[in-house]
Amino acid sequence: MDEQEFAELSAGFVLNALSPADRQAFDAARALHPEWEHWITADADTAVALADAVPDSLPPLTLRSTLLSRIATMPQLPDADAAEAAAADPVATRPEASVSADDPSFVEPAPTTSTIQAISRRNWTRGLLTLAASMVILVVLGFGAVSINQYVNRPPAVAALAEIEAAPDSESATTELDDGGTATAHWSASVGKAVLVSDGLPEIADDQSYELWFVRDGAAVSAGTFEPAGDDAVTALLDGAMEPGDTIAVTVEPQGGSPTGEPSSEPIVTIPTA
Repeated sequence: MDEQEFAELSAGFVLNALSPADRQAFDAARALHPEWEHWITADADTAVALADAVPDSLPPLTLRSTLLSRIATMPQLPDADAAEAAAADPVATRPEASVSADDPSFVEPAPTTSTIQAISRRNWTRGLLTLAASMVILVVLGFGAVSINQYVNRPPAVAALAEIEAAPDSESATTELDDGGTATAHWSASVGKAVLVSDGLPEIADDQSYELWFVRDGAAVSAGTFEPAGDDAVTALLDGAMEPGDTIAVTVEPQGGSPTGEPSSEPIVTIPTA
């Protein structure tokens, strides 16, 4: 067995999925070539990484049946060792078998049925290992795709909050509302964004909205509107860039925001940032 074949069978050894003949040949090669041990180490590390990448969730219900159905449709050949097949090859007993390969009259003998079966068995074993590994990768990618999709499709406010919290100059301030709710402003001068996370805001009518404001130099600058979310916390991204010393405020306005561009009621949330 050469190193390439050893590397090909290494994954099967790590997964304890080699046939008895392949396992015997693999163990013999491993004993003769300790310098090839790095293939086993690399495949073992890969198997551990794949296992750690899968969250604690049940795999798809169809995974086992799909794998078994694929196995059932693959050719099932009797176990045969290539060395035994070669020893039993009747071509080796024929007189012309002693003809040198350099002789112009030499004709490569056709492989026997036993030899074909031995080769097919080994190819089938490796194909099964590839199939099993592919199924594992698909499961990992399937779960990973869900997480990636959730990450990529985060609401802008959630993405902005993560960006702010990761900034070295991230700041926040919290205020308690009269009815027990809370509101926390998060901002970062380097990021240039501000986010309000509120929980337990007072109920408003269906034809009303919450409006965000930057209050600076005695004037209020609209920073967009957001809608209530029942009992759930609301994360809202303020439109526009916050300036040092701004106060973040929230008022209750007609649906869509104040028609005059100025607050029409007293703020229910006021959070100084300086």
